[in-house]
Amino acid sequence: MFGVNLVFMVALAAPAAAADASAWDGGQRASVRLVGGMVQMSGAGKIYRAGVEIRLADGWKTYWRYPGDAGIPPRFDFSRSTNVKSVNVRWPAPHRFTDDSGTSIGYKHGVIFPLEVVPEDATKPVGLALNIDYAVCEKLCVPADGKAELKLYGKSGEQNERIKASEATVPLPAKLGADDALSVRAARRKPGDKPRVVVDVAVPQGRTVELFAEGPAADWALPVPMPIEGAPPGQQRFIFEIDGVPPGSSADGATLTLTATAGGQAIEVPYRLD
Repeated sequence: MFGVNLVFMVALAAPAAAADASAWDGGQRASVRLVGGMVQMSGAGKIYRAGVEIRLADGWKTYWRYPGDAGIPPRFDFSRSTNVKSVNVRWPAPHRFTDDSGTSIGYKHGVIFPLEVVPEDATKPVGLALNIDYAVCEKLCVPADGKAELKLYGKSGEQNERIKASEATVPLPAKLGADDALSVRAARRKPGDKPRVVVDVAVPQGRTVELFAEGPAADWALPVPMPIEGAPPGQQRFIFEIDGVPPGSSADGATLTLTATAGGQAIEVPYRLD
């Protein structure tokens, strides 16, 4: 009896392990939570690594920051957080989906959006609080929202490797004309009644490449680049119209972002429409 009581008292005295994931918030189609990882040090000081995880039922998808022909990108709100100076949301490489509604860009099964959280006071834990509005689609799109809260202590836990794996899929910055295995070798504007952009992407051997194009602001709605014939050996050629430019804006001189993905690799390349 004494031994049982002693074990019980020791358990009460021991500090509870800090959780590295919040509860899920959602339903059968989709749910969301916060996950926490190890802290990292940078020139600006301490950065807490975390993630927004969306879990999706089979057959359902959610969207990238630019959703393509249809869909709504997720909107993140961290204003309820405590001891938070800024939150940088990073976007893992997406995939292209084509159905009756057109071509969309996003994720199936689930996704973790890595976060870089800068605290106001680096000596204190961060109380990260999330409000999110997003959309999930099977044959029809359904709006979704969620809330989550998580204390970030910057310690290693079971979620750290999952956050690290998602960080590795975030496209890396690259330059136009680079000669890496995955690279945007050339991009040129093709004039005509419907001006278009032709892009040649070098493809790692045996990989399938996807290309996405974004305007300089969120209100641009460029078509999803489509693969065509005529690329040099070892490359894939894509084309898209310069369409979806918002009223009052000009394509001339605008800088587009070209995102190329192949397997587990992804890059982002700026391209100026001269």
